[in-house]
Amino acid sequence: MDMGTPDRGCLLFADITGYTAYMAGTELMHAQDVVADLLETIVDAIEPIFTLSKLEGDAAFAYADAQAISPTMVMDTVETAYFAFQKRLRDVTHSTTCECNACVRIPNLDLKFFIHDGEYVVRHIARSEELTGPDVILLHRLSKGTSGDVIGKPAYAVYTASTLESMAMDPTILGFVPNTEHYDDVGDIPVWVQDLETRWTFEQERNRDFITSAQAAFEGVIETSAPPHLVWEHLTNPLLRVLWQKHVTGVNAQTEGRMGVGNVNHCMHGEDVTIEHVADWRPFKYITTRYEAEGFGQPKALGFTYQIDETESGTRLTTRIQSPGDETWAVMGEGLSGITADNSEHLRVLLDEAAGSDA
Repeated sequence: MDMGTPDRGCLLFADITGYTAYMAGTELMHAQDVVADLLETIVDAIEPIFTLSKLEGDAAFAYADAQAISPTMVMDTVETAYFAFQKRLRDVTHSTTCECNACVRIPNLDLKFFIHDGEYVVRHIARSEELTGPDVILLHRLSKGTSGDVIGKPAYAVYTASTLESMAMDPTILGFVPNTEHYDDVGDIPVWVQDLETRWTFEQERNRDFITSAQAAFEGVIETSAPPHLVWEHLTNPLLRVLWQKHVTGVNAQTEGRMGVGNVNHCMHGEDVTIEHVADWRPFKYITTRYEAEGFGQPKALGFTYQIDETESGTRLTTRIQSPGDETWAVMGEGLSGITADNSEHLRVLLDEAAGSDA
């Protein structure tokens, strides 16, 4: 029987921690409703970056084509999904007055992820889709492994070492913890474990840097048929930015590791260089960058916020510029606003084309 030609991509398995104990000690019907609600939250967060293959009780199994997703987007999706899960967990807990076990024990639930770059075959069986192959099996076996024990917490993400290597990501810089899973038939599988509980704590505590309409010296809006994740990729991927940002000839990251808050980039304008600082990074929602360059007054005083809002037909992208607050803006503000408007229109055309090619 022909199994088909294997595809290559990123496999993702999101598994609710504490599910078995939760279901065993609670009212079944109510508990099922709670878990279904949480699974829906998880799926909403990983789609459309990943394609859902199927739900497996307390877990969601998804995949993304290797050519359609970047390393930073993989990690952003994992963290965004975990943050959405925690926010939903918090909201449900705070909003209910029910004292049944299913509601009282909601805070005992948590979430873990397993990510592996590998091959898979998509098979269509009885009107359903099934992913098969050794890498699919390995991913599911990792979900039953010991990696969570190395950090001693119920919330974590496990990346196989081969996956991080293919992403060109250094796990030591990212703060991941090494572990090795052993299987008699395939041998040792080195993995790296990310502590998601710590990331959630950081997410809640860190300050936001968001330029509002009232703070903006310039505000421009475009509408595109492209989905939010595609807009985000064009805003943050250095290779794509040079396609639409006027006069920018290159964006060179000066910070090792994944993109995010604290990143410093050199934006090249021919021989001239502008230093860009990523001041806030909220995947698929908004990004704020601040700049230091001659004529901008205080370092990082000039700021841009790109806000992404999903619409029925695609995405609304709002660009805001916050001026340095001195005489510099009177000299260069009008020109910069004009360039920004031109960039936005160029970006809209590129996004509409990209959305059409993805359809």
